Amino acid sequence: MSDARVHSAVVLPAPRAAGAEEDGLDTRTLSRSLFLRFAELEPAHPDYAYVRNTLIELNLPLVRYAAARFRSRNEPMEDIVQVGTIGLIKAIDRFDSERGVEFPTFAMPTIIGEIKRFFRDTSWSVRVPRRLQELRLALTKAGDELSQRLDRSPTVAELAECLGVSEEDVVEGLAVGNAYTASSLDSAPAEEDGEGPLAERLGYEDAAMEGVEYRESLKPLLARLPARERRIIMLRFFGNMTQSQIGEEIGISQMHVSRLLTRTLSTLREGLISES
Repeated sequence: MSDARVHSAVVLPAPRAAGAEEDGLDTRTLSRSLFLRFAELEPAHPDYAYVRNTLIELNLPLVRYAAARFRSRNEPMEDIVQVGTIGLIKAIDRFDSERGVEFPTFAMPTIIGEIKRFFRDTSWSVRVPRRLQELRLALTKAGDELSQRLDRSPTVAELAECLGVSEEDVVEGLAVGNAYTASSLDSAPAEEDGEGPLAERLGYEDAAMEGVEYRESLKPLLARLPARERRIIMLRFFGNMTQSQIGEEIGISQMHVSRLLTRTLSTLREGLISES
């Protein structure tokens, strides 16, 4: 995660409050007094940023404590701390010292919630609705419990009964698990496949795609042509007929077909250029 997101809110680290440690002043007591001062300040006040940044620095240990709960994840601890710091800043801005609640008690749910939101939004290879993410977690937990109790894998009906949801929801939640991780297109094939990497087995280059734009642009131009000229175009380019065959079909000479075809193509070409 980029540092810019946090720095935009913190700006620069505030200097440690002078004499706080030398005088033996308890951090929580100092933080409480700063919150009282912070509540009196308007954002435009010269002391606002200093007090806010000092509160952030004093309470960073809360972020590191919360981040330690997620050390088993694959994300770097620095990123987790930065995300948790965003939660800390939100908690500082929302905290009301007059409610009689200690700041750590108030801030910890916000910090942990921000970290969990980060993992929820970045861990999935494909973005899926939060309802389905939560359903998948519930299915995983219920599946483990039922497997131990039944000594076998639970059925869809048993999972649905355990969670109080429909069987369709269970099927949807199980299918969502495929979106959590993605396979590399360069990954080797399964032994039974005996084919090349996945990228070589997915899709192909459709040469006709290049002509889609031209066909769509020509549709209104073709619709404005006289019936005979439009029929000649259709027979020549869509029916793959020669000029002689078109002449026999329509009842005119091959030379006449050639002249009409040349004039019609020129009209279509001018129409495409004028509309581009």
